[in-house]
Amino acid sequence: MLVSIASALGQDVHLSQFYETPLLRNPALAGIFTGDIRIQAVYRNQWQSIGFPYQTTSLSGEYKFHIGPDDDYMTAGLQAYYDVAGASRLKTTQVMPAITFHKSLHAEKNRYLSAGFMAGFVQRQFDASNLTFDNQYTDRHFDPYAPTGENFAFLRRTFMDFAVGLSYNSSMGQTGNFYTGIALYHFNKPKENFLQEEFLLDPKVVFNAGMHMPVNDLVDLKAELNYILQGKYNELMLGGIVSYNLNDAYKADDNVTNVAVGAGLFMRVNDALVPVIKISYGHAEFGLSYDANISRLKTASQGRGGYELSISYRGLLSNSSALNDVRCPRF
Repeated sequence: MLVSIASALGQDVHLSQFYETPLLRNPALAGIFTGDIRIQAVYRNQWQSIGFPYQTTSLSGEYKFHIGPDDDYMTAGLQAYYDVAGASRLKTTQVMPAITFHKSLHAEKNRYLSAGFMAGFVQRQFDASNLTFDNQYTDRHFDPYAPTGENFAFLRRTFMDFAVGLSYNSSMGQTGNFYTGIALYHFNKPKENFLQEEFLLDPKVVFNAGMHMPVNDLVDLKAELNYILQGKYNELMLGGIVSYNLNDAYKADDNVTNVAVGAGLFMRVNDALVPVIKISYGHAEFGLSYDANISRLKTASQGRGGYELSISYRGLLSNSSALNDVRCPRF
């Protein structure tokens, strides 16, 4: 149990549809979207087939607005998630407000350098009622009522957490866009403990990249990459989605800005293949993905990992919106 807690404290949650959680990737990626408001929700259920599932719910929101006499703008955001993991029901709740400044580097407003900062709190707690300990085994028999011999100092801990990031985005060709960035999470090295021994949460470095390239009037290509370094743990995930625009084939009312269907494939290297389907209708987007396990755990999991659902809304709050003030990448 002590080993499992130490491992849990050493890694953050991860989501296969990471491109739907920009603030979990890099606070400087806030505001890189079409429109001036975006709300995103993601739900993940993993390892249901081999025991206690790992369930993660993420919710984020962003609002961007023009500032100053130039083409600069800012984004205010909020990232929250709730995660439940394993037999101990280790629960993690995070609430992190964010602020990002986007500096225009070109008169045509298609090159931006962004700097973001997030600060908030994280709370962790667990339930020891499902755990067993060696003191409960007597004469080779397990007695659930026997004393565990454990004295937990705390079953709930709360600590402050911080993150900073930089990103650069620009146009690519006539209609394409790309971005790249780097972020540092937990640079304050927060301390937490459930027993008397303290654990330090390792700082996490995240490299980000992505591009959007319309192939023609009907077909779009989006590619995404995320690379994480945290202590001894590292993760590389990359892939892309091809979308087909149905606007010309589907008679939509004036409130619908886009109707499209898409499919793609991502890979978490040495861990899982992740097919994705995506549907866009108006300002809303819906995504469904499934992790097909290819790691050494596939014998126990029978290749089953977990599914993930995402919902995203992008909109405009006024006619004088950021869409008219800045030419950020059209993602």
